[in-house]
Amino acid sequence: MATAAFAAAPVAVAQPACENKVSPPPPVDTSEEVAPGEKPPSPLEVPENPVGGQRLGECGLVLPPNAPVPPDGITAKSWLLADLNSGAVLAALDPHGRQRPASVIKVLLATVVAKELAPNATVAATPEDIAQECTCIGLRNGAEYTVEQMLQALVMASGNDVAHALARRLGGVPSAIRKMNALAIELGALDTRAVTPSGLDAPGTSTSAYDVALIYREAMKYPDFVKAVMTQRIDFPAANGNGTVPIVNDNRMLTAYQGALGGKSGFTDDAQHTYVGAAERNGQKLVVVLLRGQQQPVRMTDQAARLLDYGFALEPAASGNPVGRLVEGAPQAKKKTVEPTPTSAGVGEVANSTPDGTQPSAMQTAFGNVGGPITAVAGLGILLAMVMYLRSRRAKAARAARARQQTS
Repeated sequence: MATAAFAAAPVAVAQPACENKVSPPPPVDTSEEVAPGEKPPSPLEVPENPVGGQRLGECGLVLPPNAPVPPDGITAKSWLLADLNSGAVLAALDPHGRQRPASVIKVLLATVVAKELAPNATVAATPEDIAQECTCIGLRNGAEYTVEQMLQALVMASGNDVAHALARRLGGVPSAIRKMNALAIELGALDTRAVTPSGLDAPGTSTSAYDVALIYREAMKYPDFVKAVMTQRIDFPAANGNGTVPIVNDNRMLTAYQGALGGKSGFTDDAQHTYVGAAERNGQKLVVVLLRGQQQPVRMTDQAARLLDYGFALEPAASGNPVGRLVEGAPQAKKKTVEPTPTSAGVGEVANSTPDGTQPSAMQTAFGNVGGPITAVAGLGILLAMVMYLRSRRAKAARAARARQQTS
């Protein structure tokens, strides 16, 4: 769906240099080094027009006219506030700036799982799942788990072992990654490239605050995801095979913020702290995204709470005059307009072309669209006359032959 223009405050004359327009900042460790002889993936193409509206291409603060200053203590290098129902983007900072998602990418994996796998389907754990770099839930080799159990553990406690097991269930890790990236493109999340199912850093990993909001909005359409993200505690099969162990939702906002609708946090050395969550107040549902933030001096979940309070205070005026919009699908490239081919036809002459732009037939060229049928009827008449003529000649010849036989 093509992105519409929005009536909002004009783009500032002087914008800061968009340092992360193309790629996330350089890594701080060796997690994104490629194998010897291999080349790192090329950065994702930057759309000519920012997805969601022109103002979302700004990399400073993007605020509606006369909006108050955002709250203090926000450490995230990119953040975004949007209305989950209408898709209106209320305020942002560098919304399309490319950052690393860390475990926030598990929302994308969870959405693919919710779309493709039945909750009562089973997944058997393997040594490869168990060997994943943790955070881990603790799977037991050969044990079977339901998709519902694994989806809850994935979202609630960010298990990398669970992410790997679910990726295998989706046809293998490469297949799962393809499905995740295909869904991102389908949604219009064109800054996003998943390289691992868990969000562990790897060459080419990328997302943006805008994209994470798009993905979370899509995930909230699936009851299985909503149930998982809103669940505070479950009993999960113990890794030693004896009984169960509790898994508690690690999203502090779920119990600390009134009206919380769940969320997901993440951290890696390269991504730093990331968070996405939503809340409802007086019928309004907002989603907040923070990328590349710090836990000091204010916790990330407290930063999210401050931004949500700010967003609810902007409503409803900001919804009527948004700075952008969460699109309902990938923006489609405009079809090229085919210019009519110039002809030398003068006034009163018939141009050698048809209304749909195709090449005309010989009959159309000679007689036009109306003359063609007339010519066809005339040709049929001539053909019938010739048949009658030939039949008459054959009859005369037969009579002449009989006459000669009678006189001989």
